[in-house]
Amino acid sequence: MRLSWLLSLPAVLSTASALAIQKRDADFYSVRTHMHKDMSGRRGDPAEKYFHESTFHPHYDGRFADHQLGYRERKQALSNLIQTYLATFSDIGVETWLMHGTLLGWWWNRKILPWDSDSDVQVTEASMHYLASYYNMSVFHYKTPRIPEGRDYLLEINPHYVNREQSDKLNVIDARWVDTTSGLFIDITTARYNLTHPAGAGMLSCKDGHEYRDSYIFPLRDTFFEGTPAKIPFAYKEVLEAEYHQKALTLTDFEGHHFDDEKYEWIPVPEKVEPEKEEPKKEEQKKVEPAQQAAPPAHEQQKIEEATKPSRSQTEIMKDDSTPPVAKQPAESTPEMAAVSKRAEPQQPTAQRAAEEKMAKKEIKREELMRKTEEKRKTLEEKAIVKEEK
Repeated sequence: MRLSWLLSLPAVLSTASALAIQKRDADFYSVRTHMHKDMSGRRGDPAEKYFHESTFHPHYDGRFADHQLGYRERKQALSNLIQTYLATFSDIGVETWLMHGTLLGWWWNRKILPWDSDSDVQVTEASMHYLASYYNMSVFHYKTPRIPEGRDYLLEINPHYVNREQSDKLNVIDARWVDTTSGLFIDITTARYNLTHPAGAGMLSCKDGHEYRDSYIFPLRDTFFEGTPAKIPFAYKEVLEAEYHQKALTLTDFEGHHFDDEKYEWIPVPEKVEPEKEEPKKEEQKKVEPAQQAAPPAHEQQKIEEATKPSRSQTEIMKDDSTPPVAKQPAESTPEMAAVSKRAEPQQPTAQRAAEEKMAKKEIKREELMRKTEEKRKTLEEKAIVKEEK
């Protein structure tokens, strides 16, 4: 009797989870914390849409926030957000990996890009089913040296995750890890095998339109992100180049930041304020006006010119018959004039040439650094493989 009850337990749990997850959003009053007003865009969104971004910013959950965080506060909150997410998924045994802008941040310095306001991760389809069955609407409390006051994080699954088609444009995000204090969140999407893909077997598709060959994602590589163990796709460089192009992996100036190779960090660049052009002073305007008034009218000026113009007989007397006529020559006919004109040609300024040379050297240095880093990573991986085999 006991054995039959245990065997039927999975079916009971799956039925219960299906009943628990209905296609409706978790409204403000069922999840609110310190907020007294719902700032989500639920009222303006279609009824089929599950996740509702805030009315003041698309990367905040309006059920938990009514304003954006400042630059430094947001960076700290996002760092705590991804750390708690990675630690939680490691504890519950769910494999997840960094993607999109978060993976690009890892490429540069293993940190979140400072101008980003969200993070992106992926899981397998089996993992998403597992999360929906056992962890939907779970709240995880973290109290650490970095979060001394304590903070709650909500794992919320979109009930539309069962729809595998990319046509469900309103529900491309399958789950979210939400900071219930700041309203910031991590988008979790599912990489599903597309059995009918034109490219054949082994193609992974996400509802947001991204597609990958499974050999580009698996096996996942172990690494660190924001000081926490994390995983990234196997062919991470190819994945990034396909999404952001090669330039995104080398461009050191972007979104008002400059990447400092020595500090290994993106540094904000202060905006240049151009000085305002000063209007001409009133005294100068007054001086110009009398000068214009002193000029004679046009018809009087013409009479003066005709009176002073020499007559035809006078011009003939002024001519010197002893001087032979000389044909006009080009300005550069003499070597001296040619040299002068060559010197007058525009040349590249020394400062500009030096800056371009400096940039070229910097690019070479960066490529060399990337090559050494890749070699170091491969060496460490080989050592780890040898250690595992022993």
